[in-house]
Amino acid sequence: MASIPVLVNARSGPKGAATDCAAIEGAFRTQGLQADVIVLQPDQDIPGAVDKLLADGARLVVAGGGDGTINAVASRLLDKDAVLGVLPLGTLNHFARDLGIPFEVDQAVAIVAANHVVSVDVGEVNDRVFLNNSSLGLYPRIVTGREHAQKRLGVGKWPAMAHATWRALRHPAIFNAVICVDGRELQRRTPFIFVGNNDYVMEGFGLGKRTRLDAGLLSLYVLRPKTAWGLLSLGFRALFGIGSHAGDFDAFQAADFRVEEHAGEVEVATDGEVNAVQSPMRYRIRPKALRVLAPDAPTVPAGAG
Repeated sequence: MASIPVLVNARSGPKGAATDCAAIEGAFRTQGLQADVIVLQPDQDIPGAVDKLLADGARLVVAGGGDGTINAVASRLLDKDAVLGVLPLGTLNHFARDLGIPFEVDQAVAIVAANHVVSVDVGEVNDRVFLNNSSLGLYPRIVTGREHAQKRLGVGKWPAMAHATWRALRHPAIFNAVICVDGRELQRRTPFIFVGNNDYVMEGFGLGKRTRLDAGLLSLYVLRPKTAWGLLSLGFRALFGIGSHAGDFDAFQAADFRVEEHAGEVEVATDGEVNAVQSPMRYRIRPKALRVLAPDAPTVPAGAG
């Protein structure tokens, strides 16, 4: 029986996913499968590891980690005769949640064993792929601030995130953007632009979830200018699922559009990873470009909100 390659991010999860290798191998054995677990260290080239597996004949690659790891593996499988399996070992696991993949390792492996393949859309900004979303402004600032706080203050990820979020909301940086969508050129002043791969729920406890990943459209949300207190109120309502946020954003849906800023390079987040991207940012959807193993009838896992 050929073994299934499982690429695991050593730093995923609260204690690091490398400690879960035995559990992962055992879960595959329970399903009558053999796993070749490959632990990836932070300095390793994930796309290169996937390319080598494909060159060796692999047609199924399982990614174990958070959204960043899943993104890095998936980006090498697009439009190829290869399938992605997902083990949600990260902190939030948005892609797995919206596909209905359970967060428990044994149940996620059971989805791999069931071998039910679906084709889903992916988003792209200047050739950089995202499975969930991309953003400009507030969120990239928070991620960059979190990384600085972790290094400077020597605190963990979540305290650093809280510190960075508080600073960003208290001192909102509003920027000018030109958005070209549906043949129109719109000028907006905003602290935050959010682009989703497919449509996102914008109210209540469903906030931030998607009901489908194959509609062939990007969702574009441009936050209207707010004071610091307005942003803090918005963050509080989002955290506790209070009310609708539709009135806080200008919203559009399109298969492609362009966002321009005056700055030559702009910090852009894609699936939680921040990189400098040259303006203008050209967004497009790649319909059903990724084949992934998912439940036959997706449901949101309990406690995954």
